[in-house]
Amino acid sequence: MGAPDTVVNPVVLFDGVCNLCNGSVQFIIKRDKAGKFLFAALQSQYGQAQLDQLGISSTSLQSIVLIKGDQFYQRSNAVLEIAKMLGGLWSLLYVFKIVPAFVRDWIYNGIANNRYKWFGRQDQCMIPTPALKARFLD
Repeated sequence: MGAPDTVVNPVVLFDGVCNLCNGSVQFIIKRDKAGKFLFAALQSQYGQAQLDQLGISSTSLQSIVLIKGDQFYQRSNAVLEIAKMLGGLWSLLYVFKIVPAFVRDWIYNGIANNRYKWFGRQDQCMIPTPALKARFLD
């Protein structure tokens, strides 16, 4: 199944009220010197439309989704693809692709299922600063 054909840059869909997820977005932004990644909250209209086009349940807010070209990645595959795309030492994390996806996703799901308890949540989705607004869709 292909990804929606709306933007050329890779798009990271994330849980906009999750502190861990927002921290992850900030982590990516800080290391993405070329500004290639774009972002959207899963809860946003854009995020919901992309999930619908990809055939992913719109109530599934426990997975990070990376849309890259005509492909999309979820959970640990998305994390590893993002690390690879960040380059430098971060790309070395891609070696974990040798671990079967069901094992990686079991760990991912354990963290995702407890993310609000361990890291907290916000009442509303993150609002980007004016300098970063162009990198956020919707």
